[in-house]
Amino acid sequence: MKSKVWHIIGDKRAGGSNHFVKQLVVSRLRDRFAFLVLRLEEARALLKTEKPDLIVFHYPCAWKYLWDLVYFKTKSPLFICEHHYCQGFEADQVHSRMRFRWLLRIAYGIANGVVSVSQAQCQWMLAAHLVNPRKVRVITPASRVENLLTLPAKFPSSPLILGAYGRFARQKGFDRLLKVMAQLPSEKFQLLLGGYGPDEAILQQLAENLPQVQMVGTIGDVAQFLSRCHGVVIPSRWEPWGLVCLEAKAAGKAVLVAAVDGLPEQVQGCGEVIPLNDLDAWKDAIAALAEQDLITWGKNGRASVVNAWENCLDHWEAFLGDVTM
Repeated sequence: MKSKVWHIIGDKRAGGSNHFVKQLVVSRLRDRFAFLVLRLEEARALLKTEKPDLIVFHYPCAWKYLWDLVYFKTKSPLFICEHHYCQGFEADQVHSRMRFRWLLRIAYGIANGVVSVSQAQCQWMLAAHLVNPRKVRVITPASRVENLLTLPAKFPSSPLILGAYGRFARQKGFDRLLKVMAQLPSEKFQLLLGGYGPDEAILQQLAENLPQVQMVGTIGDVAQFLSRCHGVVIPSRWEPWGLVCLEAKAAGKAVLVAAVDGLPEQVQGCGEVIPLNDLDAWKDAIAALAEQDLITWGKNGRASVVNAWENCLDHWEAFLGDVTM
């Protein structure tokens, strides 16, 4: 009989944790596990009549959810998959570090364990004494990228076309990227900026008089978007992992990423890691791209993620098998 695994998730956005969970539950693991994806209120109701073998909690931890965690723990083994919080988030968004850390210590303490999404995030958890080292394991997320792995190489030309995409929100740092692009010549560098979100008006205003920037709206076809780019820029203020980096590498694109959280560990021989708040360093790194071997960077990045999805599934299968025995 298949083990019953419930994924409790509230994220309705197309990307991020929602995208990952949707792909996970229809993967080959469904041959071994009976997955159910539920919102919090649906899980509360269903627990009155059913008992899962495992609950994986994907919501961001919050004081209002602590009693739910306690309740879930009385019904089933409970693990928190931490897609949300990291050192960069704490530095940029948290006003009371003591209160924030106590929240996480209590939440992680209630759960049977925590799944961390990057080595950097895990190191932050342990350094801040947020979780017992025996209760945390790292499983880096991935996604199916077969259509990206077959994209042909795009040889450098002038202007060099860079891509950046994601939610238009403070986290992604696109406001700073536009300020950097304003200092670069439009005849040598172009930026395609794709996405949507609450900061769209701000970004539109910043890009209004920049001929080197094209706002392309929501990205419906990631492969088609990336096929237009020579490289991808990821200037996030925080990023526990960062699936955009994996997608860019699968597409054979050089990457420039912020030196924050889970991004640097994804860049080995396929791009550069730039200091988070040094806009001059970002300008210099982009300006130097024309002199870099972007094709080799692209090949190296692609080679590093060819088996990323299958490796991710292997680790999730081992984890789920261990905790549902």
